[in-house]
Order: sequence, then structure tokens, then C-alpha cells
Amino acid sequence: MSALFRLTSRAIALQRSAALNQVATLRFSRSIKTSPKKDETVAAPASVTTEDFANPSPKNWMSYGFDYKSETEDRKATKSTFFVAVTLCLVWGTFYWSYLPDTQLRSWAQREGFLELRRREQAGLDLVSPNYVDPASIVLPSDEDLGDTEIII
Repeated sequence: MSALFRLTSRAIALQRSAALNQVATLRFSRSIKTSPKKDETVAAPASVTTEDFANPSPKNWMSYGFDYKSETEDRKATKSTFFVAVTLCLVWGTFYWSYLPDTQLRSWAQREGFLELRRREQAGLDLVSPNYVDPASIVLPSDEDLGDTEIII
């Protein structure tokens, strides 16, 4: 997981530096030229051979944002990041989370509650005892202590 954070912070730093470089480049290239254009001729594209397909030009390479200088490093970082993110985090993380044991004992408490209700129904008792707390242990204030206090039941 720490490798993923390192890759992410590295990618963000590279994107910021590339953005700053682009801003600086655009600042100088947006000037208006009034001189006559020297390269107004149209050139026919060269014929494509099998060697061109075997050895593609690196000028057509577009970075995925992990490495702007090396195509192989960029592809390795991309594949490893997606492997970690999708396979390890999403697939195995979901599998692990769905099969975690019941750490807060919710299913046990519900099962015990149903068993207690069934036992009380078969014994003919109230579902909840009215004397759940011993009435002798409860200390209530006297009428003099209450005075004019409104009691809402």
C-alpha cells in the first residue's frame, strides 16, 4: 500500500512539473508572427513500411502520467498500480471484508434474543418482566420534594 502512495505522490509531482513546463512553453509560443511563412509547402506523407510497424517512433508515445521520460517505466508503473488497485484492493479486499467474522456479535445477540423469547413464550411468562429492576431498590422522591413539578407519563 505504501508503494501505491509513493507512486501516486510521484505522479502528482510529475504532473505539476509538466503543467508548469507547458505553461512556460505556451507563454513563449503564443506570440503573433507577422513575417511571411517559410514552410507553406505541403509535403506528401512517406510510405509506410513493415519496419515502421516493427519499430514505432517514440514521438507518438503518450505518457499515462507516471513517468514522462521513459516509456517502459511509465508502462511498468501503470500496470503495477492497476494490479495493486484492482486485484489486491478491490477484489481481495472485498473478498476479505465480506467474509470477516462477526466482531460485534450481532448475529449471536439476535439468536440469543430469539431463544429467550421462545423460552418465555413456552413457559407462559411475559416477554419482558415488569419487575426487571427490583422495585425495592428504586428510590423515588416524595410529594414534598416534587412540589409543583409537572409529571408527564
